[in-house]
Amino acid sequence: MIEVMLNMAGVAFLWFAIEYCLRHQTAESLDDASLIPFADDPEVARRVELATGKTVKTLPPQEAKADWGTLDI
Repeated sequence: MIEVMLNMAGVAFLWFAIEYCLRHQTAESLDDASLIPFADDPEVARRVELATGKTVKTLPPQEAKADWGTLDI
C-alpha cells in the first residue's frame, strides 16, 4: 500500500513540476516552439505549412564562408 501512495505522490510531484515550469507559456508560444525544428529548412517549412496550416518563421539561409572546407588536420 505504501508503494502505491509513493507512486501517486511521485506522479503528483511530476505533474506540479511540469505545471510550474510551463506556467508562463501561452498556446501561441508553445505552437511556435513546436515549429522551431523546421525553421532552418525552407522546403520542409513549406511542407509543414501546407500540412498544418500554421506559419513557420524561417531563418535566412546561411552563406558558406570561403575558408570553410579547407581545414587541415
